[in-house]
Amino acid sequence: MPLTIRPIDPVNRPFFAGEVSGIDLRERATPEQVAAIVEGMDKFAVLVFHDQQIDDAQQLAFSRNFGPLEIANSDVRRDEDRRLAPEVADISNLGQGNAIMSREDRRRLFGLGNMLWHSDSSFKPTPAKYSLLHARVLPKAGGNTEFADMRAAYDALDAEVKAEIKDCVCEHSQQYSRGVLGFDFTDEERLRNPAVPQRLVRLHPGSGRRSLFLSAHAGAIRGMPVPEARALLRDLTEHATQRQFVYAHQWRLGDLVMWDNRAMMHRARRYDPSEVRELHRTTVADDCPTLEQAA
Repeated sequence: MPLTIRPIDPVNRPFFAGEVSGIDLRERATPEQVAAIVEGMDKFAVLVFHDQQIDDAQQLAFSRNFGPLEIANSDVRRDEDRRLAPEVADISNLGQGNAIMSREDRRRLFGLGNMLWHSDSSFKPTPAKYSLLHARVLPKAGGNTEFADMRAAYDALDAEVKAEIKDCVCEHSQQYSRGVLGFDFTDEERLRNPAVPQRLVRLHPGSGRRSLFLSAHAGAIRGMPVPEARALLRDLTEHATQRQFVYAHQWRLGDLVMWDNRAMMHRARRYDPSEVRELHRTTVADDCPTLEQAA
């Protein structure tokens, strides 16, 4: 069966979120399959692969088709606490021994930041390109992941707003996003999380479309008073996350969802913390900092 991609919502969102069939991620992807997936990502920016019974090694092998992988070192887990390989982000409520973390565990509290609208690794000088998230264990209810189309959101802005934000440079840090939730960093963790500059408006190299580059990690705009900048960022985020711009993915066991952080924001939704929710994420790094990319 050849690889095919169909829109999940062909009526309301024909160019946002596609469902992929005709590929088994346990097997090595062919160059033709990789090219078709990249083309699909440029069109849809979110791709869903159902019923993929893969392990971490197979997920890593598939992810490497799309570029160099990030090291998953952005949270507050100590090296001795990590359950997974350095290139695999542990998107779960599990600690050592696969036990559910206590409600007060700092690692769990830090992870609650995933419930804020964000773009992966926007707090790194070179942010993320693609993220690939695979469902291993799911709660009985809740825990969906929502995606907001930053291309459509940009297109819907007034011309005056587009002109106002065209050259804006934001500062991104996990200190901003976790600070919203009242999470306290140690002095050493603050030193590891300095703010980095990112364009507010990006030009996608594959599709040629412009998009907003928003994230809960963005807490300032260079050359603008902080209260004014945060008010503008909040207005833009409220605009960009209206329901007409959002696809909500209801997870099925074995789903792998791949998205383009250059064109999407996303967030996890609430679920019963006494139940296990375990997903493994691999992340493909972008080519260079946004300030070095074509505007």
